[in-house]
Amino acid sequence: MIRALVRSEIIDVAAELRLHDAGGYGASASFVGRVRGGDGLTELYLDHHPAMTGAGLVDLANKAVDRWQLSALTLIHRVGAMVPGETIVLVLASSPHRAEALAACEFLIDRLKTDVMLWKRETFADGRVQWVERRAGDHARAERWD
Repeated sequence: MIRALVRSEIIDVAAELRLHDAGGYGASASFVGRVRGGDGLTELYLDHHPAMTGAGLVDLANKAVDRWQLSALTLIHRVGAMVPGETIVLVLASSPHRAEALAACEFLIDRLKTDVMLWKRETFADGRVQWVERRAGDHARAERWD
């Protein structure tokens, strides 16, 4: 089962894990990315291009499936307005052995930041609003998978 989704609704991590793990796979790796709090952040808004962002997630999921022996893959990225603590991204990768599941999970997180069309805007309690630039480290982590 391969699932790659973009959604604005809250991600129910427990429900997604139950759905994903229904196959009883040998090993599952997961990553849950959440909105960081602190520095007065009150909202993170993720903007996207509906067709291109969805296609980018599907393409990334297919690359992981082609590269590793995966039994199941769930890749969900949230868009829209979120507050600190809410889940932004969920990656669940399952395979017969842990090495493939762990590698696929890490690959997907590293490549999401550079390969999928998403734009982040932060709003702070003092009224500041700023767009988040991609960091050089994001590109370095992504390039190591080439």
